[in-house]
Amino acid sequence: MALQFLLNLLVAFLWMAINNSSSSANFIIGYLLGLVFLLMFRRAKPQKKQFYLIRFWAIVKLLLIFLRELIISNFVVISHILRPKLTIRPGIFAYETSLTTPWEVSLLSSLICLTPGTLTLDISGDGKTLYIHAIDIKDADKLVEQIRGNFEQAIVAVTRK
Repeated sequence: MALQFLLNLLVAFLWMAINNSSSSANFIIGYLLGLVFLLMFRRAKPQKKQFYLIRFWAIVKLLLIFLRELIISNFVVISHILRPKLTIRPGIFAYETSLTTPWEVSLLSSLICLTPGTLTLDISGDGKTLYIHAIDIKDADKLVEQIRGNFEQAIVAVTRK
């Protein structure tokens, strides 16, 4: 993946050198030409590694999902604070994860901790169960499905594909 990116940059800089111009427009054109060349060569010689822009797009999607969840949870926590009567039901639930590597579990735990209203308290010894505290648990199964559908799928898309 890193080699693909470096080759793409090399084509972009060569394009700038051929045109004797160091403008950003020439760099973008060279970068796009590099993408076309990389895609053409990938079709000629199939590789096991995926195209680097696919993983880059998965990382961008993970960041956008986190930002969306961050904004939504901020508004939920603010609405709890501004209510005259406190109607929260805090609680702790166990979350069984399908993530396999310690890096994936750590990333999931960090994303949960960075989202207001939730906190990862502990991870089991085998790394398969996260114990999560939530500020308002109406339905623990719904929270589990949200974590699995949002964060866990995006993490798998970044790390495994």
